[in-house]
Amino acid sequence: MTMKTSAIHAALLAGLCLAMPAAPALAQVATNAPAPVPGAPKVTLERIKVHSPAIAGNLEGESADRDVIVVLPPSYAANRAKRYPVVYALHGYSIGAEQWIGEIHVPQVIEGALAKGAQEMILVFPDSKTIHNGSMYSSSTTTGDFERFISHDLIAYIDSHYRTLATPRSRGLVGHSMGGYGAARIGMKHADQFGALYLMSPCCLSARDAFALDEAGLAQIAAVKAPADSANLPFPLRAQLAVGAAWSPNPKKPPLYLDLPSGDEAQRNAILAKWAANAPLAFVDQYIGALKGYAAIAMDVGDQDSLKTDTETLHKILDSYGIANSFTLYEGTHTSHVAFRFQDHVLPFFSAHLVSKAGAAR
Repeated sequence: MTMKTSAIHAALLAGLCLAMPAAPALAQVATNAPAPVPGAPKVTLERIKVHSPAIAGNLEGESADRDVIVVLPPSYAANRAKRYPVVYALHGYSIGAEQWIGEIHVPQVIEGALAKGAQEMILVFPDSKTIHNGSMYSSSTTTGDFERFISHDLIAYIDSHYRTLATPRSRGLVGHSMGGYGAARIGMKHADQFGALYLMSPCCLSARDAFALDEAGLAQIAAVKAPADSANLPFPLRAQLAVGAAWSPNPKKPPLYLDLPSGDEAQRNAILAKWAANAPLAFVDQYIGALKGYAAIAMDVGDQDSLKTDTETLHKILDSYGIANSFTLYEGTHTSHVAFRFQDHVLPFFSAHLVSKAGAAR
């Protein structure tokens, strides 16, 4: 990506974040990376397919065989008796796992973190991009159950195919943007699967509105004759289709099998209520007991990112319940410092809080 193209993407991102504060943010941009650490140990990347029964049979036609990138630590091949903690890392909207490891400069940042003292761990980057650009890591008959894919199917596969420490206290969950939303959602609803939680610039924490779904926007969507045709829609409309597919599925409404907030006031409010029910700031109070079980929770966001307000609000809610958590507002935009944060903060966080020895119990 050229510097000129990167600047255009960054400008578009800023505009979308301001116009749609609850929307998934465009994240496919060039990012800066920390300097390589001389002599850093080398990790190994494996690209695999993981079949998910939870996604199979969805109405949208999403593949149940998901691309997954697994990063194995330097000692993995040589020390065949050793088992490792695992960190599951979720990408944002409009990109997949392959694009995200490029944005955060994997493997360089993982090797850099290890060289700086982080413990060895396995990292897993699952691909949850869908026909409308993102699954929202949610449970839907339209898209398939991506929430269960992450919290059950993927964990079961990784534990059965790699030398993991197969206990919640040795598993971490992190995500950026839509992935940060996924980490918040899954981290609350499936806290029994993970020991530490990190949210990077999480989107969609508060209730979403019907942005862009005016008469003109709905007319464009009405002209869509198959899910794949959404690729021709403007970004805001495509994002709303992703939300509708995830949070207001309708198995009786082909070809998209979803409802949008349209029609009369009662119909609009009914769909918006479904969307609001999927906002972590709306349901966090129901999962306080589960969140208290984490060894550590952290969240960060750039000071030029419109998502900073909702992120800080979640931090304050956890504080009000006496749940230990950290909140960092750093200098940067939605994507400008993600590689630095991943190397110098995310991986050291999991290194400090995940159990790295066999026999750990929650």
